[in-house]
Amino acid sequence: MKELEEKIRQFGTVLPGNVLKVDAFLNHQVDPVLMQHIGQEFAARFKDAKITKVWTVESSGIAPAVMTGLALGVPVIFARKHKSLTLNSGMYTADVYSYTKKTTNRISISKRYVDKTDRVLLIDDFLANGQAVEGMLQIADQAGVEVVGAGIVIEKCFQPGSAELAAKGVRVESLAKVSSLADGQVSFKQTEGED
Repeated sequence: MKELEEKIRQFGTVLPGNVLKVDAFLNHQVDPVLMQHIGQEFAARFKDAKITKVWTVESSGIAPAVMTGLALGVPVIFARKHKSLTLNSGMYTADVYSYTKKTTNRISISKRYVDKTDRVLLIDDFLANGQAVEGMLQIADQAGVEVVGAGIVIEKCFQPGSAELAAKGVRVESLAKVSSLADGQVSFKQTEGED
């Protein structure tokens, strides 16, 4: 998605440890017009998947997930990272390691909002090692729902997440594919049909 790549080039910052900081438009300050376009793009890519719900993990995945749900006309569920006083029983859970924060969080989704007939699209802001998506896959397995794919805003192609998900048969659609962050520069992987 060229618009997203341009935004990354303009506002993204490469930090030590192969971290791409995009807090100017995605995971701190949010560009709502870009998020709307991201949601529309995911909806177009998965238009024939008969999606009934969109799932994400709080908090950076919420904006693109909500816009995807809006474009598809389906509800959005975000897996909570912290225990809630109002959601204290009847939960599906999984442990997820955060590459950027170097911590493990237990994510949870209420059984109340999940139906065994659901066809779920997973949305995440980044795909590096695939831990957030893997956690959502574990919850989907516990719930007995079908995952139709994973929509990723920014994929780090030089890390194993996408290949590991593909090996499990998960359809991955990434809007920006970063091939390298070497020397503080963001390089993108060209996709078929691009010059």
